[in-house]
Amino acid sequence: MTVEELKTAVLALDPEQKKTFMLETLTPLAGDAVKDPAFLMQLFPVFLGILKESGMDLQQLLQFAMMMNGGPKTGA
Repeated sequence: MTVEELKTAVLALDPEQKKTFMLETLTPLAGDAVKDPAFLMQLFPVFLGILKESGMDLQQLLQFAMMMNGGPKTGA
């Protein structure tokens, strides 16, 4: 199956199926991809664009990220 065929099939899913697909495949797909720093620099603006389009406040996102990471770290 080609990338274009995969893309067409995934985009044809209903919204709930798309959400399930993303949640179940993002981590395994990202495993190899994140090892390439150049790819991460391509992915980051896409991710930020999605967040901006959603209306999510980036300050809230930073707070959530800090909470997920165990809070702010203090240096010695």
